[in-house]
This record gives sequence, C-alpha cells and structure tokens, in this order.
Amino acid sequence: MGKRVLLIEDEPNITEAIRFLLSREGYQVDTHTDGSTALEAVAARRPDMVILDVMLPNKSGYDILRELRADEATARLPVLMLTARGQRRDREMAERFGASRFMTKPFSNSEMLGSVRELLGS
Repeated sequence: MGKRVLLIEDEPNITEAIRFLLSREGYQVDTHTDGSTALEAVAARRPDMVILDVMLPNKSGYDILRELRADEATARLPVLMLTARGQRRDREMAERFGASRFMTKPFSNSEMLGSVRELLGS
C-alpha cells in the first residue's frame, strides 16, 4: 500500500492532474475542496503528507497551515503549499507559517513528483 497524500485543492483540473500523476506512481490520493473542513479531513484521513492550495473557499491555506502547525498531532506533517500567486511575499508567508515546500502553478509533473518523493522520503 502506497503512502497517503491528502490534496486540498478546489480547482477540478488541477485536482485530477495531481491525483492521476501521484496515483500512477503508487500513492494513495484523497482529495478535499473546502477550507473550512480541511482540518477535519486531515484528522479523518491521517495522511502521510498534505498538498495544500493557498486560495480555498471558506478558509485560506495559510490559516489551515498555521492550525496544522499549532496542533502537536500534525506539527511535523509534510505540507506542500500550492499557489497561483508566486510573489515573494507569498513564499515568505508560507515559510513563516511552516510550509515544508512551496510551489507555484503551473508546475511540471517532474517538479510535483520530485517534491512529493522528497517530502515523503520515497
């Protein structure tokens, strides 16, 4: 059984592309689209890693990341932040809140796969 990745992303095309890419490599991929219930999804699915979009409906990815880092159970969970806005300020905020890695959209398949492999040690 492959490692479990929880993808929290509200764009269907991006969700499907990442799910396909990671599933093909043997990862189990669960998806979630709503920021307000993202923490519950993490608790219920207990992923080995989270891929988290910055701009989500009802709650920002930065707020979710901050809450994940504040909880002892998820403080060290690898989190790859995704954003369509790649400004320096966005990257700095992600780093300040504890993102394991930051990636801008669009991204290449090899960049995504390499980041996931590195963060999961696989």
